[in-house]
Amino acid sequence: MREHCGVVGIYGHKDASQLACLSLYALQHRGEESAGIVSFDGKKIYQHKGMGLVGDVFKEDNLKKLKGPLAIGHVRYSTTGSSMVKNVQPLLINHKKGFIAVAHNGNLTNSVDLRNELEDAGSILQTTMDSELIVHFLVKDHENNYRGKIVPIVSRLEGAYSFVIMINDAIYAMRDPYGFRPLCIGKLDSAYAVASETCALDMIQATYVRDVDPGEIVILDKNGLMSLKLPESKRHAFCIFEYIYFARPDSNIFTKSVYLTRKNLGKALAKEHPAPADIVMPIPDSGTYAALGYAEESHIPLEMAFVRNHYIGRTFIQPSQLIRDFKVKVKLNPVRDALKGKRIVIVEDSIVRGTTSRGRVRALRQAGANEIHMRVSCPPLISPCFYGIDFPTKKELIASNHTIEEIKNFIGVDSLKYLSLDGMLSSMMLSKEEFCTACFTGNYPTTICKPPSKKALEQTRCIGLTKK
Repeated sequence: MREHCGVVGIYGHKDASQLACLSLYALQHRGEESAGIVSFDGKKIYQHKGMGLVGDVFKEDNLKKLKGPLAIGHVRYSTTGSSMVKNVQPLLINHKKGFIAVAHNGNLTNSVDLRNELEDAGSILQTTMDSELIVHFLVKDHENNYRGKIVPIVSRLEGAYSFVIMINDAIYAMRDPYGFRPLCIGKLDSAYAVASETCALDMIQATYVRDVDPGEIVILDKNGLMSLKLPESKRHAFCIFEYIYFARPDSNIFTKSVYLTRKNLGKALAKEHPAPADIVMPIPDSGTYAALGYAEESHIPLEMAFVRNHYIGRTFIQPSQLIRDFKVKVKLNPVRDALKGKRIVIVEDSIVRGTTSRGRVRALRQAGANEIHMRVSCPPLISPCFYGIDFPTKKELIASNHTIEEIKNFIGVDSLKYLSLDGMLSSMMLSKEEFCTACFTGNYPTTICKPPSKKALEQTRCIGLTKK
């Protein structure tokens, strides 16, 4: 449900908007449909946003207009709200006490209740995004004391959120108490940066300082860095799918390496489910490093037998099924000379619907592969996500209503094996109790509020249908 996005904030640098733009390039994999930046020069607020990739939205002429030493940015793919410019973030609101700009990654599970409360009190909401709700609660208080009131306001939010909020001359960066979504802090000379992943800090040559802690609100202003704490949760619930699919392999998220974790997943997969094969091959790009681990552990040669067209975006984060189907066909092309007559192991990061995997297997058969054994670097996905990843409803998750044998036959492989839950958790470089695994188990770490009515879902498009 809802958007999975990338956020960035720059405080105290003369080229803040340019650095924000470069950071968004590094976070492009987290959302390819829209991008936006809001900046502030101490007197005037500036913004530019639009539909498309970062490089399409931002050009030299419009970047020059984004003046000031403060900037926040956002990349998004839309599932909450329709695909239109008014829903592009950062969301900017001007009011009599100044302005508030919000960039949000995650999903508020009590957004329906909060929206009803605001509308019953007379608030007029301009978008269908849950990101707008926090703005209304902030401006309702007539005192201009954001530092004093932000903790009780944010404490009302439930679910997953990593916010970067610019309020007048300060930037607030915060994570929910469970820590579902990543958010890190960097330093560039005397300036600060916050971003969804460390690869964004690397892009602008900022030094990683630390993560924003779960349940922490970091305030960046003229006095430096200040920290406030929300009420603690009973546990952490880091999204394990960040490691499996979303994050860039050159990032450290939740303080640990994505690259090494994916290799660990591949090694565990090879131990649990060896296969008689001549080559191991990944499904680029998120399956590449698990395949590398599988090949190392099994001592079977790794071949890059799928060539990716890098001018095609990620099929998971496209807003319509028609576009996803087209891009699957042109995204990867098999290398016939590497496949003809071979027994192959394909390493996939995950299987959601199975339709994408089915098309890829068909292409490998046509290229001459003799046997195809599919290995998946996570357990079967059986439950939807309510915390910011756009998994389909339970009905459309193939593993929720089909056996592994049925999935194998549907995809068309000679064998199909998934990494076990214990194997996945043991591959992590953090304690297994730190993670949310609800999409694999159906055990949600928070109370899931009563879903909105069918009519409300149709109006807000709260549930999207994406990935494979």
